[in-house]
Amino acid sequence: MKLNYMLLDVFTRERLKGNPLAVVPKADGLLDDEMQAIAREFNLSETVFLFKPASERNTAAVRIFTPYQELPFAGHPTVGAAVVLGLQRKASAVRMEEKVGLITALFEKVDRRSGEARFALPRLPQRIAEFKDRLAIAQALGIEPEDIGCAGYQPAVFSAGVTFHLVPVRDAAVLRRIQLNRARWDSVFHHDHNSAYVFTLTPDEPDNDLAARMFGMGVGEDPGTGSAAAALIGLLAEQAPLANGQADFVLRQGVEMGRPCRIMLQLRKEDDVLVHGSIGGDAIVLGEGVLDFDD
Repeated sequence: MKLNYMLLDVFTRERLKGNPLAVVPKADGLLDDEMQAIAREFNLSETVFLFKPASERNTAAVRIFTPYQELPFAGHPTVGAAVVLGLQRKASAVRMEEKVGLITALFEKVDRRSGEARFALPRLPQRIAEFKDRLAIAQALGIEPEDIGCAGYQPAVFSAGVTFHLVPVRDAAVLRRIQLNRARWDSVFHHDHNSAYVFTLTPDEPDNDLAARMFGMGVGEDPGTGSAAAALIGLLAEQAPLANGQADFVLRQGVEMGRPCRIMLQLRKEDDVLVHGSIGGDAIVLGEGVLDFDD
C-alpha cells in the first residue's frame, strides 16, 4: 500500500513559518490504529486524514490526530484541509464532516500552492468552569499573580469542541517570559487535555489585536491553535463592548517559537448573546510525498 501525503504550513503565507500540518488526502480504508501510528510517525501537532464523505452533498470527511490521540475538532487542520480541498476541487466553498459536526469553509485561492480559508464554528464556545486561583496559575506559568488579567478579562475555562484554560496576562512582555512549572501543571490546568491558552491585548502592535501562546495537549508549545482561538471567542464575546453587531480580531501566535502564525477571529452578537463565531487563515503547500507500506 502506498499513501500520498502533503506537508503544509498553516496560518501563514510563508513557507517554514506558521504551524506545520500533514494531510493524507486519500485515507479510505485506514484503520484507527494505522492513522494514529502515521500521525505519530509525522510527529507534528496534528495530521489530517481525508475520506469520502458520508453525504454526497459534502466534500470530504475529515479526521484529525495528534501523535497521541484523535481530536473532534482543531482549527489549523481544518484550515489546512480546506485549502487542500479548495485547491484540488477548484471550489470556493468546501463542506467537511468532522467529529464535532459539519463545517463549511469559504476558500479563496492565492496561487497554485496556497490559499485562505474561513469557517464558522460548528459549535459556539461555552464557558465550562471558573478559574480563579491566580497564585496557582502564576506558579504554573512562572509569572507573578499580578501579571494575570488584561483589560477586564479574567481566567476561565471554555470549549468550542476542545477544552482550554484561557489565561489573560498584562502585556506581551509577560507572554514572552513564561517559564513552565511542569510539577504544578496538571494539577492547575486539570480539565481534559491540560491545555492553557495564554493571551494578551497588543495595542502597540499595528498588525494584530491579540497575541497568544498555547501549552499542553502533549505537544509542549503549539505555534498556531485554531481550536484555542475558537474557545477564546467565547471569552471575548463576554467582554466585547457591543450588545449587537460584529467584532473582528487578528491574533498572532507562535512568534516566541520562531513560527509566527496569523489567525483571524470574528464574532457576532444579538441581544448581547453570541450567535456566530468564525476563524480563518492562510495555508501554503510546502511539499508532497509517498508513504510506502509495500514489502
